[in-house]
Amino acid sequence: MKFKYQAKTKEGELQVGYVEAGSRDNALAILTNHGLFVLSVESSDTIGIAERISGFVNRVRRKDMLVFTRQLATLLDARLPLNNALRTLHEQTTNKVLKEALFQVSEDIDSGLSFSQALERQGKTFPEFYVEMIRAAEVTGNMDEVAGFLADYTEKENDLAGKASSALVYPGIVLGLFVVVAFILLTFVYPSIGTVFAQNNVALPWYTQVLLSTGNFLAQWWIVVIVAVLALGAVLVNYVQTDEGIALMDDLKLRLPVMKKVYLPVIMARFGNAAALLVHGGVPIAQSLEIISHMVGNVLYKDVIHDVAESVRQGQLFSESLAKHPDFFPSLVSQMVAVGETTGKTEEMFKRLSGIYTREADQVTSNLVDLIQPILMIGIGALVGLLFASILIPIYSLTANIH
Repeated sequence: MKFKYQAKTKEGELQVGYVEAGSRDNALAILTNHGLFVLSVESSDTIGIAERISGFVNRVRRKDMLVFTRQLATLLDARLPLNNALRTLHEQTTNKVLKEALFQVSEDIDSGLSFSQALERQGKTFPEFYVEMIRAAEVTGNMDEVAGFLADYTEKENDLAGKASSALVYPGIVLGLFVVVAFILLTFVYPSIGTVFAQNNVALPWYTQVLLSTGNFLAQWWIVVIVAVLALGAVLVNYVQTDEGIALMDDLKLRLPVMKKVYLPVIMARFGNAAALLVHGGVPIAQSLEIISHMVGNVLYKDVIHDVAESVRQGQLFSESLAKHPDFFPSLVSQMVAVGETTGKTEEMFKRLSGIYTREADQVTSNLVDLIQPILMIGIGALVGLLFASILIPIYSLTANIH
């Protein structure tokens, strides 16, 4: 179980975080052994919606994680001891959440935990993919190489996210203004105009009738609607952070065609990178798959990769095990793995797979980002046209009848 705690250090500094333990008493014992004065400990299962939303809002930003990872890779490449590197980064980090997490990680390492175990305790800050890559580095003994890979990977994700954000800023502003203007028109203007149309027996198009009915409803219940929308948003934010919500989102990423086209290459690139790293470190395939299952960041893939690992343990070829799951692993993957098994160049095939799907992910994401802006603008233009046509056409009919 995971417990959230508040405690004070020997220096009197307030510390808030999460600790994994079998029970509340065990959590207290762990914290006490770390020299902390415990103020409160509660199961994360009892954390309310407000705290979940607060945790979502105050999470470590991608840019902060990028800077930390790049600096960590640089320090490790310079052969600085891990704990010294973490203490240095703790002093330099400005993000309060990340700073607190790094302090706890450093303390946990001092108490005898491995780097991956210490990161895992700070699961709200470090994603599972990050933790498992570090665990793989501990197995293979090439921590500096993995840190460099994580830095490059985080930088690439940050660039793609920045490009998407830049492309969506202008359409987002326009869409937000449209929603506000449409709400004001429907709530306060349309009901008055609807009365004029009714008094003059004007024949209304069906879309005008729908908008006028919506306006009459909003005029009476607009406060309730706003509260309901905010409440629904809070519930959704809370839900997508639960295990069930995460599983649902992972399923949608593989079922919706557009999302799958973007998401599948990312998963395959992660799979290839991790597999090449572990094979290079001499880790057996079955054990490598168990580690990779935690890296891909998708609960459905986690189960499938676990099944593949079991098949490999039972003596089935790795390529044949992958071919049994065509919905999760394209035929190219199983075919290239088969070539690697035949030629004895499995590691090289994984690297090539990673390169292929990394380029595909970059291309698909770039194309999608380039398409989003014009599609949004066309959609907003159509909605604006519908909004004004629903009023202008009846007004034109009204003036024609008067003449």
